[in-house]
Amino acid sequence: MTTIEQLDSTAAVQAAVPDFAAVEAAHELIRPYIHLTPVLTSSYINSLTGAELYFKCENFQKAGAFKVRGASNAVFGLDEATARRGVATHSSGNHALSLSYAAGRRGIPVTVVMPHTAPEAKKAAVRGYGGTIVECEPSTSSREATFAEVVANSGADFVHPYNDPRVIAGQATCSKELVQQVAGLDAVIAPIGGGGMVSGTCLTLSSVAPSVKIYAAEPINADDAARSFRAGHIIADDAPSTVADGLKVPLKELTWHFVSRHVTDVLTVSEQEIVDAMRLIWQRMKIVVEPSSAVTLAAIIRYPDVFAGKKVGLILTGGNVDMDRLPWTLPPFNSRES
Repeated sequence: MTTIEQLDSTAAVQAAVPDFAAVEAAHELIRPYIHLTPVLTSSYINSLTGAELYFKCENFQKAGAFKVRGASNAVFGLDEATARRGVATHSSGNHALSLSYAAGRRGIPVTVVMPHTAPEAKKAAVRGYGGTIVECEPSTSSREATFAEVVANSGADFVHPYNDPRVIAGQATCSKELVQQVAGLDAVIAPIGGGGMVSGTCLTLSSVAPSVKIYAAEPINADDAARSFRAGHIIADDAPSTVADGLKVPLKELTWHFVSRHVTDVLTVSEQEIVDAMRLIWQRMKIVVEPSSAVTLAAIIRYPDVFAGKKVGLILTGGNVDMDRLPWTLPPFNSRES
């Protein structure tokens, strides 16, 4: 039976859901602060997978990740009085550095709560863009509790990493560009953690290319989105362990709205498959991507029957890698024969 609280929650989510007009407005607002990222192909990887793959390279984006789209939309959409109080968030890395980038461009303060285990490269980028870091334990509960203290003390505007209509509308501009760059796609696949990029992809494609199937890819070590998708409701893990550090967070109500309505399937891959796919992209395409980006190609390789003969867009979400700790140089991955 549906309770009054559930009805209120559902009504609040429905009211917050952005439409495609919000995506178009976001694209105009953020255009001066983002790159129109390229779409690359690899004949070798096409022959390996039996699919025609188009890699949307958000690893070439400002701040090295797609998240600068949503962060910029939130920051530059603030009125002057709110902006003066600054912005704050919690993030394992890419949203933190993207919000710091956007806040720096607007000249306002930014504070980010990050797990102490976040990659040093991402922490350095946050500080380089002028952000202040408050460290926490590597769990969702610790992040949210520490963040509550930060906001209470600062009065900053909370820009959620993904459960925010401004952020989702900004992320949706990525797939908006993709369908303009590549005609006739059969499917698009994106990594899923909290679901901001997948939600933006759902928002765009359901509006302008409803025949395109949408897949999400996820580490099996952090498979709460896949389990949620199967169960029909959000299942949240607090502190999963995976090499894909950007995909450790759970879905929230707003992203679940999109995932539950528009995603065809959530495909899971192993840690070794993620690292192998990441290394394959580095070797064959000569571009730097982080493990969270590589889950898309890993899923296509693991599930060839789903994608064989199809024209598929893959969103490579970022390229912020700790160059001193490449995963294939660390155990257990470095023990595997090449």
